[in-house]
Amino acid sequence: MNITLINPYELGRQPFGLAEPAALLEQAGCTVSCCDLSIQQLEPCIDSDADVIAIYIAMHTATRIAIEALPEIQKIAPGAKLCVYGLYAPMNAKLFRSLGVQFIIGGEFENGLLEMVEQLRTGQAAGDLAPLIRMENTAFILPDRSKLPALSQYAGLIMPDGTRKTVGFAETTRGCKYFCRHCPVVPVYEGRFFVIPADIVLADIRAQVAAGAEHISFGDPDFFNGPGHAMRIVRAMHDEFPQLSFDATIKIEHIVKYPDKIHELAASGCLFILAAVEAVDDDILLKLDKGHTRADLHTALELMQAAGLALAPTFVAFTPWTTLDNYRELLQHIADLQLIEAVAPVQLSIRLLIPAGSHILKLPGMAAQVGRFDPQLLGHPWRNSDPRVDALQQSVQEWVTQAEADGMSRPDIFQGIYQRAWSDAGSGAPELTLDGTGKPIPRLSENWYCCAEPTCEQLAPFQLTIDCS
Repeated sequence: MNITLINPYELGRQPFGLAEPAALLEQAGCTVSCCDLSIQQLEPCIDSDADVIAIYIAMHTATRIAIEALPEIQKIAPGAKLCVYGLYAPMNAKLFRSLGVQFIIGGEFENGLLEMVEQLRTGQAAGDLAPLIRMENTAFILPDRSKLPALSQYAGLIMPDGTRKTVGFAETTRGCKYFCRHCPVVPVYEGRFFVIPADIVLADIRAQVAAGAEHISFGDPDFFNGPGHAMRIVRAMHDEFPQLSFDATIKIEHIVKYPDKIHELAASGCLFILAAVEAVDDDILLKLDKGHTRADLHTALELMQAAGLALAPTFVAFTPWTTLDNYRELLQHIADLQLIEAVAPVQLSIRLLIPAGSHILKLPGMAAQVGRFDPQLLGHPWRNSDPRVDALQQSVQEWVTQAEADGMSRPDIFQGIYQRAWSDAGSGAPELTLDGTGKPIPRLSENWYCCAEPTCEQLAPFQLTIDCS
């Protein structure tokens, strides 16, 4: 059976979600090719004689791109069965079925892909698999990354001195045992996570180092889902590759809970930790069920500074509950904590995405604030009760997009955001000085963003005509 696996986009990563199923499907006797639309053009890398084309949709932006690409895929390979798999597949199942997709697989998708192949081989397939969300363990094997573009073509690590490192990407777990209400992982995994065996993770890292990786970015939703498992991998990796640096995503509450492990991460080559701070207002943090408070953020920052680690905070700056005062307080807080250099400007423009099944919808009173699911948006539309907040979000988004395109520095972009946030305050706006912006930190060349509605600018590089109106 001839199968093409497609990755629309995954934050500039060389996707494990193609490399692992490619290896498993080849082991099952299939001929597999891979196409990464973040780097490659659609037509040249799709086999017109493919029996199956399976599209990996790990995030909202990838889903938008997949929907736009489907008609072209059907023209190129009219005889192929179509499949979508990954985090966003089951929550958009109805829409994908209407677009001619026969197989939809969410959660731990590998076994579902193998079952799909078996059904097609035996002629049993009616064009569906049950359940849509798979929660059984996968027998992981070493991912096959040979069919993907070289690591050097993906996002790189930019050091404070401007030098660049080639980045590999690894996962130690999938899913998450926490219930942050806005997180798209929650409606699918519902508090479950699955461990990828340490020997498979280490073999994958070893292969990527041989392919030129100088830094590993761990893509787990939370690296400390299983802290013992994570630390075993870090220790073994550092023993074998002491020169290799890395980063990971860790909840603020875990940074506070495991200070000794944070120090060990730093001593083992960790350069920075990405943390979904989301807000500095305790009421909003409680609504999002983030598990930390503003005070916890301060504690985590002190711990990391003591360990010599950089914190790269992410935010959902605009929510249905955000007020102008909330937003201004967020900006002032970032300035006071000297995090201006550490915060990617796009984080200050992000508007909450409420996908199908989001636990945000379980909050009391949300029915009055949130509209019905919009298949064009791939989410539930909402408006802030204060129109000025929505207008500010649009203004900040436009400013950040243009300023980054012009190559402006983070402090200068931040100053422009600050001015817009206080534009209606006249002389009442406090003066912002940029003497304490913090030191530049290592960062990936593509911004991390999640739980956010993608902008046309984020979708534009894929040369697809997507309606963002």
